[in-house]
Amino acid sequence: MNASCQCEAVKFKTPLAKPLALYICHCLSCQRQTSSAFGTSAIFPRFPLPSAELLSCYTRPTADGQTLYCYFCKRCGTRLIHTTPGKNIVSVKGGCIEGLDWKGAIHIWTKSAMVPIPEGSETHSEGSQWTDYGSSQETLDQPDSGMIE
Repeated sequence: MNASCQCEAVKFKTPLAKPLALYICHCLSCQRQTSSAFGTSAIFPRFPLPSAELLSCYTRPTADGQTLYCYFCKRCGTRLIHTTPGKNIVSVKGGCIEGLDWKGAIHIWTKSAMVPIPEGSETHSEGSQWTDYGSSQETLDQPDSGMIE
């Protein structure tokens, strides 16, 4: 899938034709980051990040005590990718990817939702104890020293 920031200085392709999972996160951090009611993320196996000269990064702690690396375009500031050391997955911000099908997205941190959750959606009131990326879960949960943190 093609992805880019708002100014299109940063462009990249995802490693799969569709994400392993889609999340709509209603946590307070996502609300602040997006200046909206929720954030969206598409989960993919870890892949090399676009050129470091085009990206800036800051880190923040997660609710479960890990460190989240948040990459954004140096030119326009669009948040693009999140990574967590020790996981072989990356979270690509949903608005950056062309052609995502949001049917079946999982709503997380719904206890702080500001908008109604669509009826019939899978929901979780808090975080990530339940993430499941299929038969590749064990591999994806292991660090890969060959990729950028």
